[in-house]
Amino acid sequence: MNSLWIETTKNQLKLEPLEKDEETEVCVIGGGLFGLTIAYYLTRAGKKVTVIEKGEIGEKVSGNTTGKITSQHGLFYNYLISDYGEEYAKKYLQANEEAIRNIKGIIEREQIECDFCEKNSYVYTTKEDEVIELEKEIEAIKRIGGKAKLVTNIDLPFKIKSAIEFEKQAQFHPRKYMIGLAKSILTQNKIYNFTTAIDVKKEENQFIIYTDRGIIKSDYVVMATHYPILNVPGFYFSKMYQVTSYIIGIETNSKLPEGMYISAKEPIYSFRTAKYQEKEILLIGGSEHRTGEAISDNSKYENLEKMAKKLYPDCKVLFKWNTRDCISLDKIPYIGEFSNLMKNMYVGTGFKKWGMTFSNIAGKIITDKIIGKENIYENTFDSTRLNPIKNRWEVKNMVKESIESIAINKFKVQSHSIDEIENDNGAIIKIEGENVGIYKDKNGRIYAVKPICTHLKCLLTWNNIDKTWDCPCHGSRFDYMGRNIYEPAIKNLELYQDMNNGKNR
Repeated sequence: MNSLWIETTKNQLKLEPLEKDEETEVCVIGGGLFGLTIAYYLTRAGKKVTVIEKGEIGEKVSGNTTGKITSQHGLFYNYLISDYGEEYAKKYLQANEEAIRNIKGIIEREQIECDFCEKNSYVYTTKEDEVIELEKEIEAIKRIGGKAKLVTNIDLPFKIKSAIEFEKQAQFHPRKYMIGLAKSILTQNKIYNFTTAIDVKKEENQFIIYTDRGIIKSDYVVMATHYPILNVPGFYFSKMYQVTSYIIGIETNSKLPEGMYISAKEPIYSFRTAKYQEKEILLIGGSEHRTGEAISDNSKYENLEKMAKKLYPDCKVLFKWNTRDCISLDKIPYIGEFSNLMKNMYVGTGFKKWGMTFSNIAGKIITDKIIGKENIYENTFDSTRLNPIKNRWEVKNMVKESIESIAINKFKVQSHSIDEIENDNGAIIKIEGENVGIYKDKNGRIYAVKPICTHLKCLLTWNNIDKTWDCPCHGSRFDYMGRNIYEPAIKNLELYQDMNNGKNR
């Protein structure tokens, strides 16, 4: 299931893998929006840059987003003021507003055709008891100089109680934008596809990046892999978790809304329009859950389809896709030094569903650090902050959900034999006391893996929507054959013995 963004940009930029050892000034690990943004800024600053991507650029998390460019991040500014103060909240807002302007400026400068258009953005509620929270949020925004207003009517086909409107936000086609960035980078620097970083070591004043295609020596390293692939130093696996959310794209003869919308509280629904084959379609997102939750049916998409049919009875579903987001315990991204113990290595992660603006913020902050320029937002998102866990309830929920997900999956280990597993489905069973992950394809062929995450050895769950093995601890994902597709894990699963009468799996 390709996203609209990936489906409409196939084969537009053919890049080769690394073929020999190289030396560079800055090695960027990861070719998503953040990796390409910082490579773009560093290229403009005259730096020699090499970008490596394990798949194709922009086809992982960045190619599966909603593509909203906004400083309106749900009901968030009242929380920021309560926990960090008005000055902090003001800088958070200003950084995101500046990012919107920066992205617009890049698009104009590089003449990138990516369906960029300015839109108003709304957080809405249909519930009377939530109105007071929107009123508190609007007060918080005004206190820090934000321009927003409360409205009681929005351009969606249902009644609301209240909504917060942010003017002059934006939306675009994220992968067209990334391809435009890549073309600009390639005028002076290098990008390699299908090149997986395996490890990073520092020797004296230089980094050695080990890949499956060779080594790269670099003065600086930027970890731009969505979820950092190195556990130490930094220990980001102890400070973040991942959530999965779903999107459908529909066509309808009804009038579509003009703005961008998201509900204030769960269940979360998100709406925006997009261009497809010279017409406007509507993207509806939601159905989020903790990554690694065992998924046995298609209910996540069905929930969105029911919403679509309720609002637009004549609609037809054209696209379905899902994505993952890293969320830090204090809801603030980690941007800056990877660790105080590893100077000249940088990270940008934990963008909490708002990666369009945060990729730009991170790109600017880290570029400024590398070229020795002061950035006023550096401390706002400091990745080495010592007190990232302000919300004890978030910590409690993170631990509780991890334990529950693992416990539920262990219970399911006992509930199947191979014969009970239906075709085109998977489960974990016990064979001679060992956990074995079994997937039967549509023809009954068996694919058997050891369902232990190669990151930190957590027991995996089966996701029957995507036919993947997912980690409930940190969100790593593997396809049904055990091949790694999402970090923080980078190694494939260990295969179990052939269970097809000696036939090659």
